[in-house]
Amino acid sequence: MNFKKLLQLAVPLVFAATSAFAAEKPEKLHIGITAFLSGPAAVFGVPAKAAAEMMIEDINEAGGIGGVPLSATFIDEGAGGEALLAEYRRLVQDEGVDAMFASISSGNCNKIAPLADDLKILNIMWDCGTQRIFEENDYRYVFRTQSNATPEMLSAVLYLLKTKPDFKTIAVVNQDYSWGRDSWEIFSTALKTLKPDVEVVAEFFPKFGSPDFSTEISRLLALRPDVILSTSWGGDLDTFVRQASQRGLTNNSTLVLPLAESSLERLGDALPSGQIVGTRGDHYFLHPEKLSDPAFTGFVEEFKDATGSYPIYPVYHMSQALNAFKGAYEKAMEANGGEWPDKEQVVDAMTGLTFVGLGREVTIREDGQGVEDQLLGTTVNSDDYDFATLGQIMIFDGDQITTPVGKVSADWLKALNPDFIDAVNVDTFEQ
Repeated sequence: MNFKKLLQLAVPLVFAATSAFAAEKPEKLHIGITAFLSGPAAVFGVPAKAAAEMMIEDINEAGGIGGVPLSATFIDEGAGGEALLAEYRRLVQDEGVDAMFASISSGNCNKIAPLADDLKILNIMWDCGTQRIFEENDYRYVFRTQSNATPEMLSAVLYLLKTKPDFKTIAVVNQDYSWGRDSWEIFSTALKTLKPDVEVVAEFFPKFGSPDFSTEISRLLALRPDVILSTSWGGDLDTFVRQASQRGLTNNSTLVLPLAESSLERLGDALPSGQIVGTRGDHYFLHPEKLSDPAFTGFVEEFKDATGSYPIYPVYHMSQALNAFKGAYEKAMEANGGEWPDKEQVVDAMTGLTFVGLGREVTIREDGQGVEDQLLGTTVNSDDYDFATLGQIMIFDGDQITTPVGKVSADWLKALNPDFIDAVNVDTFEQ
């Protein structure tokens, strides 16, 4: 299994050895993982669970972590917030898990972060996107192993301005809940700063789970905005794109879809060429820097064989969380003179940790936030796949587009200026 080779790429930073204290080496390391295994967001949780099971099997076949095998217990976020918190407490207090990976929902992350600190349990935020976690609070036991909404939205703005610098008007169609509202606030704040002459001609926030976008599409056909942003996901995004495509909305307007990497295969040929797609990191099964890496391509093929689908961004996020957990133990053991570390030493090792999942390196900052590069592209339809893939790929430097430590995203974005568009390092690939 090729994920074994990827595991070897985890790069813990080297600490000078201090006085060694050997904690008792356990028979196994047990983690709890929360993910949506039911409901609309199961489109993310189910593939992430499949990936976790494959990757944990590989870790154990390669000798575990410091010789200790890893096991996981999954909690369904679809059961609701109260059930999630109850199960979270049970795993920590009754089962004695060594770490928790939580969660997909930003709302759940907001609830779990203070609970993790109260319980003194290492919590890896493996997928949720809210930027507020570390901007509004300080946590000792909470870390995020991927980026957050700010670099995801800012990179979408930068890609748009680099590929369509002369557009004049924009509209938004987002789900009516916190993610839809917050992501639009970030995107629109950045856009107003970097291109202040753009006119917002319409803002639509249809209810979550809407089966019909005919009202919004009719209005957009009349307004003819140059660009339409939608940060929607799952069935809502798929339905909107299919109905928009059927009615010719993309003939005059370009869609900007920062989460649509996860929908490409489901949409088939409904997503036409020329639309902008984000990947919530540098997550893409045709990653231009990974196509010659047999470990990466082998994993993609094995995942496709096992699940029937290509990996999407939650799979890549899971690989990052697991490799961060493994890297933290290895870093803590090295700092402990090769002896088994206690849980506090592992928590200490998370800060400054650099690791690799199925993309570029990620580093955990002193505030617990992961810094991750961002890959975006423009859809291309070809005979190679029965769904749109990405061309004109750009990968933006995560260091430059992530809100600095100690700053609030809205304030930081407002302080940028149009020179920022060319100041950000970007690697461009033609595929």
